Amino acid sequence: PLDITVVHHPFGVAEVTVSGRLNMVTAARMREAIEQAVDGSHPNVAVDLSQVVFLDSSGLGALVAGLKAVRASGGDLRLVRPAEQAQLVLELTNMGTVLKSFDSVGAAFPHA
Repeated sequence: PLDITVVHHPFGVAEVTVSGRLNMVTAARMREAIEQAVDGSHPNVAVDLSQVVFLDSSGLGALVAGLKAVRASGGDLRLVRPAEQAQLVLELTNMGTVLKSFDSVGAAFPHA
């Protein structure tokens, strides 16, 4: 299962917290959650992956699709505290250079 919560911060960032398995079964829900999180006053999205126990290529694809959607809206998507397995997937696929990781939402968007 995958739990997704969205909190809209007053400084223009939507924080999407993900818990569980981000895989082929749950990737579409993740894409939808990111797209819905973006609105006119919240163009930037911080995706907290600290509680993700498994990330596969479909989950990674959902994050990349989310990044494209957010950038098309004039914002950016950054990752917050990826769990160990998710961080390993990012490193092995070299996607860590595209999907940047930070220790906190404030560090991800310091000028927001």
